[in-house]
Amino acid sequence: MLNLKPHAPVYHGGNLGEAVRRYGIGRENWIDLSTGINPHGYPVPAIDPGLWLRLPDDDDGLEQLAASYYGAALALAVPGTQAAIRMLPDFLPQGPIGISRLTYGEYAPAFARAGFQVEHFVSGPAADTTGNTVLKRNADDASARPFLLRADQALPSHLKHLLIVNPNNPTAEMFSPETLLGWQRQLYERGGTLIVDEAFMDASPEASIAGHTGVEGLIVLRSIGKFFGLAGARTSFVLANEACLNTLRAWRGPWSLSGPARAVVRAALLDTVWQHRTRTDLAAAGMRLGDLLQSHGLSAPHTGMYAWAQDRRAEVLQDKMARLGVWVRRFEVIPSLRFGLPADETAWIRLSDALRRALA
Repeated sequence: MLNLKPHAPVYHGGNLGEAVRRYGIGRENWIDLSTGINPHGYPVPAIDPGLWLRLPDDDDGLEQLAASYYGAALALAVPGTQAAIRMLPDFLPQGPIGISRLTYGEYAPAFARAGFQVEHFVSGPAADTTGNTVLKRNADDASARPFLLRADQALPSHLKHLLIVNPNNPTAEMFSPETLLGWQRQLYERGGTLIVDEAFMDASPEASIAGHTGVEGLIVLRSIGKFFGLAGARTSFVLANEACLNTLRAWRGPWSLSGPARAVVRAALLDTVWQHRTRTDLAAAGMRLGDLLQSHGLSAPHTGMYAWAQDRRAEVLQDKMARLGVWVRRFEVIPSLRFGLPADETAWIRLSDALRRALA
């Protein structure tokens, strides 16, 4: 039976300061695995110092370059996916929206604040695969348990919109392009929209549906922060049809990205040699991380940048590893831990030792 806490919040990773305060271990002594960011990010090149003296050039071709990189017709640059999350509820017509109970935690609050009826779902490794009726939806109960989302079934007829993080963060679940496009067609017939957050898709671009974003009823979000390791640049792109992007562009306003950020992102998107090598490296590192966790008895679905281990002892395991200076992200909705990639061999060794001691 799935041990699911229906109202537990989803906290963000990258909160090493909290661990430093709680455990009294100096920041320099931690192995921080609480994020899914590539620890070997794009090597930032030297940039023109004049970029600091000028307003950003919104007509520098960055959006066209991004559209080409993602295989989309059009792209809109925004200052991080968070900016898009705040705009989309105002753009979409009101109606029930399906959002995973365990995914990136900013979507559900943003749509709820805008008056949408948020309907949670569970799927894949986070779902109760016994078919038990405990997960069936009760439309008259505002605190109803999540509904079960399956690739081989039609969407619930009451849904207007659906939000999918693909691959999902943190569960690593991946829906196929065929499944997603089938859902998009169902939603479009209802006047709704499929939103797909592909923040971690750069490591496996063949599974992206960015190339289909010219149609109505489909919005794809991409991030520079994860694969490229440029989280500090706060740069993401919205991929959608022209009418949608024109509206969002007007709401976004000018100069949303700094000139230096635009220059660095441009260099990263153009560097195909680095991209190819990094995809190969991340595939190997993700496999190594999954194998390491399994060797310690933790079943761990993984992507190239993180692995997810569901375990009822998650709170205890996080605490034990933290006392050894290894910080991982814990989820309460489903007791589980997410492990980012260690940056070097020392970090790999410390992770293995911490797992051994925590699980002893």
